Parts: sequence; structure tokens; C-alpha cells
Amino acid sequence: MFWGKFLKRFATACVAVVLAVGATGCGGNSSGETFLNIATGGTAGTYYPIGGAIADVITKNVKDIGASAQSTGASVANINMLNEKQVDMAIVQNDIAYYAINGTEMFEKKVSGLRGIASLYPETCQIVTLDGSGIHSIADLRGKRVAVGAAGSGVEGNMRQILKAYGMTYKDINAQFLSFAEAATALKDGTVDAACVVAGYPTASVQDIASKKQIRLLPLDSEKVDSLIAEYPFYTRTSIPANTYQGFSAEVPTVSVMAILVTTDRMDEQVGYNVTKAIFDNVDKLEASHAAAKSIKKETALNGMNFIKMNEGAEKFLKE
Repeated sequence: MFWGKFLKRFATACVAVVLAVGATGCGGNSSGETFLNIATGGTAGTYYPIGGAIADVITKNVKDIGASAQSTGASVANINMLNEKQVDMAIVQNDIAYYAINGTEMFEKKVSGLRGIASLYPETCQIVTLDGSGIHSIADLRGKRVAVGAAGSGVEGNMRQILKAYGMTYKDINAQFLSFAEAATALKDGTVDAACVVAGYPTASVQDIASKKQIRLLPLDSEKVDSLIAEYPFYTRTSIPANTYQGFSAEVPTVSVMAILVTTDRMDEQVGYNVTKAIFDNVDKLEASHAAAKSIKKETALNGMNFIKMNEGAEKFLKE
């Protein structure tokens, strides 16, 4: 009898402890502070330092909210982590968010509940060749060996869409499914004729090629850019300035996808407002984290966001 009552009381106490721990792990603690976990990317990339700076300004400027950034597998992994309630916010490419919302490309099912906070900075489609290749336009890629990005990657999707705008498919080129690093090496070694890179410019891998070889960036015709934006609303019109890369003095019209900050419908309006205000009131702190953060501006914070429902508080602040 004694042991039966003891075990019952012990089990009840254990349940109470588990519930208390669970409450702390879900974003709260005994002081009432809420914690926001921000999914970023690899520690050597751009998302991680910028995400860390965003977490820092939120923690220092929003009452009763703490935030931390965690290293992840970047955009696709981040969408899945948001969907599985493992994180509260994430930095992702807007084309990946578009695929998730619509259940296309690498997402077999639609991901519901995603909400936008702000567009951060452009990640630009840069199609690179060597000056002596004889390639001067996208149309000239027919029959050429082209590094189109790793299989199933966002880059590979971007290149496929650009080719489509020119009435081409992978059947018209010799597609090589290579990562950034592999593509840069292949271009320098002459085993591919051109390569697609999607990243903020200047991009280190392209700078490395330009330091050893004379490069050329391929422009996108204005009407092709219009057709891309009409079909894929995550694209934005971009020009890569002249002399961005050593030895190449032409301005290059192209398109960009955007690195965007997203959350879910679990974040309420007031928290969304306060978080967004903290970010854009402290852009100078973000700029110190990475060069790409210099493009983070309130006036461009809705660029490339027209396909995603915004957190009401974030939208309110950005439109004030």
C-alpha cells in the first residue's frame, strides 16, 4: 500500500517537472521572456553572421524577447524546420519560399502558414564565361558545357528558368550539375564553358576566377527579364555594376532572388511589429556583420515578397 501511494506521488511529480521543462523549451522561462530561434545557414556563409546580428538587435531592443541564431542547412532545411515548429524565424531564398507555398520543385506538398517579415538583400544570377570562349549571350550557350548548379538546388532551378525564357532546355546544352566551388574549378580548368552562380556580388568564387582568367558575365535581355518576373514573381530586376570584377568593365543586366526573413502564423502581430522595427532601426549593426547586409533597407524590404502573406505587424511597420 505504502509503495503504491509513493509511486503514484512520484509519477505525478515527474509529470509536473516535464511540463515545466516543456514550457521553458517552447519559448518561455520563469521571468516571462520569450525566445525566438532563428534558422540561418552554414557558419561559412552569409546567412549565419547576418542572422546572428538580427538575433542580437532583437535581444537588445525588444522588451521581454531574446533571440538566437543557429547554423542549419539553409533555405530548404529552414522551411522544413519552420513547418515542424523547430524554429520561430528563418532566412531563406524567396524562390525556395515560393516553391514551398506552391508545393513545387523540391516540395511535394504545399507548406502552409509561412509569413513574411522582410526582404533583406539580393542574391544575383551571374552567368560567367571566359573572355575567349566566344560566348556573348545566353543564346550562345547552345551546345556548350554549362555548370547549372548542384542537382535539385535553387541555382539549378534558376538556370532552368532562364533557359526557358530563351526557348531552351537542358537538351540544348551539355548540362553539368556542379556546386559553386566545382563550377569555378571547372571553368578555370576549361572543362566547362560557362557557369551559373547565384549569390550576392561580388562573389568570392567569381573573384577567384577573375584573378586568374579574363571573364565575361552574360547579360539578360530586358524582355526576357520581364517574362521571367511575370512567370516567377520571386525574381527582381538587377544590374551588376561595371568593374564589379577585375578586368570586366561592362554593366550587366540580370535578375536576382532575394534573401528574405520569414516566420509562421504562430507569431502574433505585435511581436512581428517589434521585431521588424528593431531590425530596421539598427541596420548599422547588421552592416557590421557582413558586406551583404549593406543592401538591407526599409524602402526595399517588400521587394520580391508579393507572393507571400506578410506578418501583419511587420507589414504595418514597413508601410509606415
